[in-house]
Amino acid sequence: MHNAVIDGLLMVVAWPACGYLLAGVMIGMFFGAVPGLSGLVGLAILLPFTFGLGPGPAFAFLLGMYAVTTTADTLASVLLGVPGTAASQATILDGYPLAKKGQAARALGAAYTVSMIGGVLGALFLALSLPLVKPLILSFAEAEFFALALLGLTMVGALSGRSIYKGLASACAGLLLAMVGYAEFGGVPRFTAGANYLLDGLPLVPVVLGLFALPEMIELTRRGNSISQVADEGSGLMDGVRDAMKHWWLGIRCTAIGVYIGMLPGLGGSIVDWVAYGHAVQSAKDKSQFGKGDIRGVIAPEAANNAMKGGALLPTIAFAIPGSASMAILLGAFQIQGLEPGPKMLTERLDVTFSLVWTLAIANIIGAGLLLAWGKHVAKITFVPSFYIVPLVILFMFMGAWIGNSAIGDWVSLLAFGLIGWLMKLGGWPRPPLVLGYILGKIMENGLQISIQTNGWNILTRPITLIIFALIAVTLYSAVRRHRKDGREKAAAAAEAEAKGETLEVAEQSGEGEGGSPKVSLAIDFLFLAMFAYAAYEVWDMPNAARFFPLVAIVPAILFLSVAIMRDLADTKRLAAVGGTTDDEYPVSRGVIFFFWLVGILAAMFLVGQYFALLGFVALYLRIWGKAKWWITFVYTAACAAILYIIFNLVVPVLWYESPFFSLFS
Repeated sequence: MHNAVIDGLLMVVAWPACGYLLAGVMIGMFFGAVPGLSGLVGLAILLPFTFGLGPGPAFAFLLGMYAVTTTADTLASVLLGVPGTAASQATILDGYPLAKKGQAARALGAAYTVSMIGGVLGALFLALSLPLVKPLILSFAEAEFFALALLGLTMVGALSGRSIYKGLASACAGLLLAMVGYAEFGGVPRFTAGANYLLDGLPLVPVVLGLFALPEMIELTRRGNSISQVADEGSGLMDGVRDAMKHWWLGIRCTAIGVYIGMLPGLGGSIVDWVAYGHAVQSAKDKSQFGKGDIRGVIAPEAANNAMKGGALLPTIAFAIPGSASMAILLGAFQIQGLEPGPKMLTERLDVTFSLVWTLAIANIIGAGLLLAWGKHVAKITFVPSFYIVPLVILFMFMGAWIGNSAIGDWVSLLAFGLIGWLMKLGGWPRPPLVLGYILGKIMENGLQISIQTNGWNILTRPITLIIFALIAVTLYSAVRRHRKDGREKAAAAAEAEAKGETLEVAEQSGEGEGGSPKVSLAIDFLFLAMFAYAAYEVWDMPNAARFFPLVAIVPAILFLSVAIMRDLADTKRLAAVGGTTDDEYPVSRGVIFFFWLVGILAAMFLVGQYFALLGFVALYLRIWGKAKWWITFVYTAACAAILYIIFNLVVPVLWYESPFFSLFS
């Protein structure tokens, strides 16, 4: 084995493999940093370029790109509040608030440090575990996948925001959204309203960008200031590095979580950052700053999502079982190279296997090192006036939503979920449980249905599922205790304020699912209640197999919403009685107007085509909202035109929508 380790290293550092590795790292940083692109897209694009290459250069190129996407995606998550990839969603919860406080460099420094450590340790774990993990992987059946997904959903739902009921109701709403499209069990369409676009379900990227990214752009425009609302506090990259060293034990634990979850086929990046974040919150003594800018909320998901890649590679190499969609594409690279994943990779071609391990480790070190070197300068984006940031982000956001299906429905979904996400933000409703419920819904339905069909309700007595259910119970118990403690403290503070004759004010919207207007929250309560009532009506006449899992989400959701409605009604009455307010100095009407501007992009697309609709928005936004000079508007718009053409016509070709009047790309 010692010789195989050395031979694997030589395969990576020899020319031209090392050149391909560096090129892959640079491409991976781009695909990670641009919202809507991802390691999956990058692998699909680069795979054809490996024809004619040997195993060393080919895997150095592909894995070098793939390894750093979950390091570079931190840029968008921290600086813009936009998930660069699906694996960086949890990073937003504390990374973006840190950027608002002028501590973006600190957040990036901590993230890159733990990403490098997590990636290297994940590769090391891969090397040490190859001969040992087969029984562990094979011990997980559909019942365990369902239980593990339920644990992740419970963690995020119970620990998000100030109301456990809203968090769990939001999670149930996500599960219901996952049921849109043809039911795998029962063979009937569900909740499609007759639209063919919805037969395959709601697309992930428009939903995620709508819920998280669009509301932040609306808020930036509404407020009209920079991302950071305070002066630079002097927190630099090295402060983040020291934070990572200070919380080293949390990083190690989350690395282990990332590796283990990465090994489980089908889950991968969709859940790993949320489970790690939930673990960080649950294990912390002081939870008060999570969601408001706690550096531990950056360290946990960033350590886990990089380590996950080493774990996902393990079943791919050893058993030809892809741990994620990206690994399924990597199996294509094995075929191109004439390699067969399985026992031969652990015996006859052990040198190639160790070259993959070395590639993961070296790519993570190079990628994190480069980003650390550039991070101080990149962090200055948070102090740039928002009017120069919003147009470019909107441009990438709309194209990121379009790139998957190239369907008009993708833009409609982006706008619809953007409005829902903004209302949830204004009302203090947590959005992460909804997204995670949507991502895990299919996995949970398949796991539960198959398990019941094969083993009946005996799934509840399987040893591993019992352990996971016990963890779920502990999560709920600790969340209830925390919420009751917070409630008593707030009640005491309110009583003290009333005794002093002071005006009660609702806390500022500083954390995900906190603060917000009770009136807006009440409107969301009834909106979700109507949605679940409609869903119950729709599934009532469906076959049992098709309606079973939707009812699993609908029944508890109605109970959670009933409690949420009573509490919001009480908060509204109490706020009116004491003359409190949740209004800030920035009028909501500005946000509404800007949202209609975004709808205008969709309308303009039918008149002048997609390309010119986006460029027209950029130019008009700069002139009217940003009051930019003509020459700045011209240069900025011309740069956007070049970016659109190069990236989405040459690098990642898309099928443009063109009007009858303009046919630029035909």
